Amino acid sequence: MEVKKVLWPTDFSSNAEKALPYVTDLTQKYQAEIHVLYVIEDIAHHESWYGDFDRTHMDKLMEWANKSANKRLNQVCEKYLEGCPLYIKHIALGDPAQEILKLIDKEKVDMVVMTSHGQKGLYRFGSVTEKVLKNSPVPVTTIPVEPE
Repeated sequence: MEVKKVLWPTDFSSNAEKALPYVTDLTQKYQAEIHVLYVIEDIAHHESWYGDFDRTHMDKLMEWANKSANKRLNQVCEKYLEGCPLYIKHIALGDPAQEILKLIDKEKVDMVVMTSHGQKGLYRFGSVTEKVLKNSPVPVTTIPVEPE
């Protein structure tokens, strides 16, 4: 199997960072690109929490989330991915599993490396990991971690 592009989805948790040694080893071994993905949940589709928000307020919240995500992605890439040949940052809006699957197709990713912090026990994954495993057209390596 030739590995030219590796996708590492992150939610910026310390658990997600536990996949980094695997990601950097793969990319250094194969001189592959790292595609780092963070997905912002689209809060506009949720029902009102404490009253209705107008579209302007929702747009401001999403703009803030996007700026925060960009800042965090830059920090992660600078801190952890300096030794990798090439890394590309992606921010998406929507359902994390769906956005991971879309990016696999769009970027022609060869492999996904992600952590799984679902329930304890054999073959128990978090919902995002499970959806990706079941629907990914490419190999997915899952790194088991304890829930935070």
